[in-house]
Amino acid sequence: MSEKLSFFAELKRRNVYKVAVAYAIVAWLLVQIATQVFPFLEIPNWIVRLVIALVAIGFPIALVIAWAFEITPQGIERTEIADAMPAAAGQKKHAWIYVAIIGALLSIGLFFVGRYGFRNASPSSSELPRKSIAVLPFDNLGEEKGNAYFAEGIQDEILTRLAKVADLKVIARTSTQRFKSAPENLPDIAKQLGVANILEGSVQKVGDQVRVNVQLINALTNAHLWAEIYDRKLTDIFAVESDIAKTIADTLQAKLSSSAEHVLASRPTENPEAHELYLKGRYFWNRRTGANLQKAADYFQQEIGKDPAYALAYSGLADCHVLLPAYAELGSNPREELPKALEAARKAVELDDTLGEAHTSLARALASDLQLAAAMSEFKRAIELNPNYATAHQWFGECLQSQGHLEEALAELKRAQELDPLSLIINSVFAFALDTVGKSDEAIAQLHKTLEIDPNFTNAHGQLGNVLQHRGRLNEAIVEYEKCYNSMAPDPGDLANRAAAYFLAGRKAEAQQDWDKLKALCERQYVPAYSMAVVQVAFGNKDAAIHLLEKSYEDRAPFDSADLGWILVDHRLDSLRSDPRFKNLITRIFSGERR
Repeated sequence: MSEKLSFFAELKRRNVYKVAVAYAIVAWLLVQIATQVFPFLEIPNWIVRLVIALVAIGFPIALVIAWAFEITPQGIERTEIADAMPAAAGQKKHAWIYVAIIGALLSIGLFFVGRYGFRNASPSSSELPRKSIAVLPFDNLGEEKGNAYFAEGIQDEILTRLAKVADLKVIARTSTQRFKSAPENLPDIAKQLGVANILEGSVQKVGDQVRVNVQLINALTNAHLWAEIYDRKLTDIFAVESDIAKTIADTLQAKLSSSAEHVLASRPTENPEAHELYLKGRYFWNRRTGANLQKAADYFQQEIGKDPAYALAYSGLADCHVLLPAYAELGSNPREELPKALEAARKAVELDDTLGEAHTSLARALASDLQLAAAMSEFKRAIELNPNYATAHQWFGECLQSQGHLEEALAELKRAQELDPLSLIINSVFAFALDTVGKSDEAIAQLHKTLEIDPNFTNAHGQLGNVLQHRGRLNEAIVEYEKCYNSMAPDPGDLANRAAAYFLAGRKAEAQQDWDKLKALCERQYVPAYSMAVVQVAFGNKDAAIHLLEKSYEDRAPFDSADLGWILVDHRLDSLRSDPRFKNLITRIFSGERR
């Protein structure tokens, strides 16, 4: 026992305790500087880890030095020599305490500044989040211009992998596709997209060889953060995408969950031919027209034939079937398409339960089938797995809106817009959501901004007409409805909007002409009964309107074929809401019964 006491007494006499306390405080100060200040200055993450490692290694070394040496007025001497030296008059014994106190105060100060200052600060006055990125379209450098689908697909898959990292804000390709691969005005593009970093790249495919060239740029400073060239075989393309995504996440110091690390390293298929068919399918899916959706569905079906275990193929096929009825020129009926969408989406989830896209596809199909509770659960799971998937937030917002959860719906649609700021459809449905919560002026302004992106986007003109009509500005609404009308390929919804507005404005002959055109369309293609009901409400025919709304329920399109979120909030149906038959229909729609 006395030996133990003498050992600890010796530690105290040799100032080992004092050095340990002082070292711990100064070490904490250094760690605070590394973890709080370095990220703000965009110093690479490996330097932060190196500082922490050196601090840890230095602790036992400091204790050994404290045991072996002492600081004397003559300098640093070995302890044995220092013990033999006479004590200096008036020598200060407590200087270490002041060092410790000052170091502790600095450390605490840096901790709070880092937590409430640097981390909330922006790298520039534009307040763009530091951990944010947009992947611009990759240039296709191959001799075959038909390989454009491949370059676009690689860009899309890198973006999709990054989107699984919750710590990153990743902009959807719908917004980035409006820019060329290596633009000159990066700060302007960054501001439009709301990001601080840009990934540029090019792809060259020759036979079974692929060259991918990428560079990561800080758009605010034009500083090149990282660049690499990959020369690989086609079979190694997933490894290239994974390496690019991991390096970007590390460079931007984004935290990776175990599930995100798994997704970044995943290989969706081992069949290169199936992968190419998938890229072609998404290529046409992204060019959202009825004809292109049919092409996309065909490619996804071919892909499933090559690799029946490719979950993404089933997810893409489900998305095609759920949206095909929205394109009037195809005449697709939701009663025929919805079962196909549900089957494909369920198969996608069965094959890969960790795939956010698959859960989104299933959620959208379930919502269209009025299995709203199950749809809500799937949407939440999808967003948990892929928090940057703008389409999941968009469709979840519309699903919430359909059930009357208007503020929650607005929040989800706002998030979708942040992730895909130049998406025409997301901007348009976000504006409609603003109108449902009483923010009509903001909705009108939002729709004007959408039309600045694309003046020919008929959905925005139709939504603008709807909001203007809601505000009582009927003549202005008619102008917008007229901009939607295409005499060569009339859309039933646009025709119905115009017919109803004409009648309410006293232009009854023109309204009747549009109604006759609508009935003629019914003989050639599928026409949503909901759209026809809107006209009959305007005409004052409540019995006919309710009958048509009941038919829309039987057709599996009670919110119209293209939208989730109308019947509870559609101001055009307000005159029906007190009718017991309408109330009964609402009860049936939201009963949760399987159909």
